[in-house]
Amino acid sequence: MNLPSRARTGLNEVARLLCQQPTVVRPRRQWVDDMVAWCHQHDIDLAARLSGKTLRFDAALLAQINGVLESAKIAPLGRSLSGLASGAQAKEGVEEDKTNRESPRARRVLISLPPEASPLFVHGLAQPPSTIRDVDIQTLKLSAFSALIQVENLDSFYAFTADSPVLSDYVNPLIVYRGDSHYGGGFALLADAWHKTGRPHIYAGDFDVKGVTLALDSNATHLLLPDIKWLTQHATPLHVPAEQFSYQRRLRKHLAALPSAHPLREYLTLMLEKQRGLKQQWFGGEMWCVALC
Repeated sequence: MNLPSRARTGLNEVARLLCQQPTVVRPRRQWVDDMVAWCHQHDIDLAARLSGKTLRFDAALLAQINGVLESAKIAPLGRSLSGLASGAQAKEGVEEDKTNRESPRARRVLISLPPEASPLFVHGLAQPPSTIRDVDIQTLKLSAFSALIQVENLDSFYAFTADSPVLSDYVNPLIVYRGDSHYGGGFALLADAWHKTGRPHIYAGDFDVKGVTLALDSNATHLLLPDIKWLTQHATPLHVPAEQFSYQRRLRKHLAALPSAHPLREYLTLMLEKQRGLKQQWFGGEMWCVALC
């Protein structure tokens, strides 16, 4: 029987308190009863420490518990497995805490590189317009990139290139898939780190209420959108999902706070007053980087 994670959390707190006082008493409920069952299984005699209502902890008892953990090659008290990746948990001992471990993709993102950035060539495989890499964000040297381009939709990400004239001023932009249930956590960490650089963060996604809201939430500085005249002709009520109406209040407040000549005003007015939208996959015409604030 492994030491339950909630029992380990409780014991870590007890260990901290025992540095300040000789004993700690806890009522017999929740994790304490788990601890009692674990001690009985491992022949730890609780003796007079245990009553029908409480369990009294002292340094000698914790030493016995740590002795059992050490002999079983399990991390001692004071070393939480929560939040650690499987590899890091393995370094602490043979015990695995799947429910609280860091996801294998927690720090990973999909990035798009130009073909010349990757020396890999597979005979019989046509050279793609870009090379997709799954990388750990900790391996990215952010200072090497002039701008972050966040692409909302996976199919658009696979087809995305930085060849547009509006992106020509950005040397070596970092093109990243925004993520989903598999990669979303990694991108959120990357976006936080990028925000601290103060460099441009361009959101390439749907022209709809949720898309602009996601851009704001990730601290994007610009939206990559078609020219407003082209978009006015092609945006449609069919691309305005009813479930996104709840996001409109926030964007209306954002619109009201923009200066009168701000270029984003025309876009938000089309979206909110005309109730028009357009999915990223339908974009055409000349593209513009529109400041969010």
